[in-house]
Amino acid sequence: MKHIPIFMLLFLLISQQLFAQSFTMEQIGKFSFPSGLTSSPTGEKIAWAMNEQGKRNVYFAEEPDFRPVKLTKFTEDDGQEISSLKFTADGNWLVFVCGGDHGGGNASSTVNALNMPTLPKVEIWKISLDSKIAEPVVEGDDFVLGKQNQLLYLKNGQVWKGDLSGEEKPAQLFQIKGNVNSLEFSPDGEKLAFTVNRGGHQLLGIYENQETPIHWIAPSFHRYSQPKWSPDGSQIAFIKTLGGSGAALSLLEPRPVPWEIWLADVESGKGELLWKAPETLRGSYRYGFFVFPNEKEVVFESYHEGWQHLFALDISSKNIQSLTPGEYMVEQIKLSPNGKKVVFSGNTGAEKEDLDRRHVGFIDLITKKLTWETQGSGIEAYPVAIGSADKLAYFSASPQRSHLVTVKTDKGASLLQEASIPSDFPQSKLVTPKQVSFKAPDGTTVYGQLFEKEDGPTKKPGVVFIHGGPQRQMLLGWSYMDYYSNTYAYNQYLAELGFVVLSVNYRLGIGYGFEFHRPAYGYYQGAVEYQDIKAGGEYLAALSQVDPTKIGVYGGSYGGYLTALALARDSELFKVGVDIHGVHDLDGRYELPEGYEGAPDYEKAKEIAWKSSPMPDLATWKSPVLFIHSDDDRNVEVSQTTDLIRRFEELGMPYESVLIPGDTHHWMKWENMIEVGQLTADFLKKHLMEK
Repeated sequence: MKHIPIFMLLFLLISQQLFAQSFTMEQIGKFSFPSGLTSSPTGEKIAWAMNEQGKRNVYFAEEPDFRPVKLTKFTEDDGQEISSLKFTADGNWLVFVCGGDHGGGNASSTVNALNMPTLPKVEIWKISLDSKIAEPVVEGDDFVLGKQNQLLYLKNGQVWKGDLSGEEKPAQLFQIKGNVNSLEFSPDGEKLAFTVNRGGHQLLGIYENQETPIHWIAPSFHRYSQPKWSPDGSQIAFIKTLGGSGAALSLLEPRPVPWEIWLADVESGKGELLWKAPETLRGSYRYGFFVFPNEKEVVFESYHEGWQHLFALDISSKNIQSLTPGEYMVEQIKLSPNGKKVVFSGNTGAEKEDLDRRHVGFIDLITKKLTWETQGSGIEAYPVAIGSADKLAYFSASPQRSHLVTVKTDKGASLLQEASIPSDFPQSKLVTPKQVSFKAPDGTTVYGQLFEKEDGPTKKPGVVFIHGGPQRQMLLGWSYMDYYSNTYAYNQYLAELGFVVLSVNYRLGIGYGFEFHRPAYGYYQGAVEYQDIKAGGEYLAALSQVDPTKIGVYGGSYGGYLTALALARDSELFKVGVDIHGVHDLDGRYELPEGYEGAPDYEKAKEIAWKSSPMPDLATWKSPVLFIHSDDDRNVEVSQTTDLIRRFEELGMPYESVLIPGDTHHWMKWENMIEVGQLTADFLKKHLMEK
């Protein structure tokens, strides 16, 4: 046995202490996460939900000091989401939904993350801002509020009415053929616009009372959606798209999907075309923001110029004006309570790093002037305007501090609830990720963030992280989405353990323009985005401080799919991986053609979908893998992992797996989120770090 000189022994001990782990997965998992920020139609009031280690509650604040007040008393990590938080028209009540999982399919179905013998309910709740008492109103979801504080909600495709006063029992408002899927009160609260799906077409109707027949607006064989009343209630704007199923055209050839903005006179029901999106691939993609803020114009979001932007459509001239020109995207858009301004977040600013951040912008709809309200190295998201003055509230974070509510007035910005951050949350010990880019084999520029703790060994193991979605963007700070705040915490923890972590923003993700977001041959049509992941692994392996023989990979959802591809196709590069609720079998993306007519390239499309899956490459999958999946997943069926594991067992391939009963895709129970992060880190550490 060789003797180690005492000075060398001391050096090694000191080095290990300098690079010792200083916080745990549980501590980094105590990040604050607000959601559902909303402002009152009257006065200067805001409310939001806060998730604090799985205990979700509603908070309220009002002028002049905006001191946060906790309005609910939920004390368990029980997986019961708070969503759809809204003020009534008079600003005296808050209404929200408790339960469900609104980040995936079957959103209104109950979540039983505690695996209790009695299922929790999905309920609409109310809070009186006078008494500060919170109580359930009715079992339900998908509600809207009227000008007289009416409460309507959808149940089994029909419209029901509740009662905030508690004096009346819930009752169906009217009966109609088909499934109702949107509700919009008239400005005076006397009428209700709705859309109803009747198979190949979708109608726009107006309900007034039990004695008056339903009034149909410009009925046709098309699909109408997103009805918006003019401020005086005399007109309705809406989106019109094609109805029916059409011919069985090529499955692999992309083609434009037309859509139009229409305006109808409410009394006559007659409509006219205001604007038709360009019949291009860029022009095919529309987004949710669509408002009728004044008698002169409608404001909408479109991708037809290559970036998600806001446009004002002048009703008289039918001309459009870009409100947010530039090479950046806008999202999280809200109209101010007085209808005079639009507030949003976008990934632009004075620094090149702002491409991977979010800042808040304000548009005056009278002057069309755009003002950027925030800047710098932080992340600002989900803004709302407060009252009639130029006051704002939004979520803000930094690379170290997770999101909290910020209120901005003419006196400056005030951060709310900073004292609520747990004392052992390791804010001062977190790294600042670095913006990086590299080239895929076809020349496409790919973006990412590098997490690395200073000092430590000369050569460190590397991990490629792959986000889900895929229409997501990881940022240079805490994400404004709960699932990606989770993974940002995981990446910080892995960096703390001594890994160099590369978070890859691959093609199909947002934030870098249309061609990056919607490339040809993506997903089950060729998985072109996988080359971005492989290029990321090679970029990481080539860094001087990274051991190229110790590269791992992990991701969830769509990131789980790409993780499986990485392990199946390139086990020589990716030595180990954690596949969290990934998609694995893609040939089921195409249903069998019905009748005589079938797509001319159906068989070719099925073959490409199969080859875009990890399934045909299992023979070259040599790397150790850990599969994790919950069995109430509403986004990716647990069978996607069950079936892959079955194939592993049939082939005698080794694997490790963890099934989490009762939870969903989004780890509604905080303890489960912590467990998944710890399992991931432990598995990567076991296979990539020296024993």
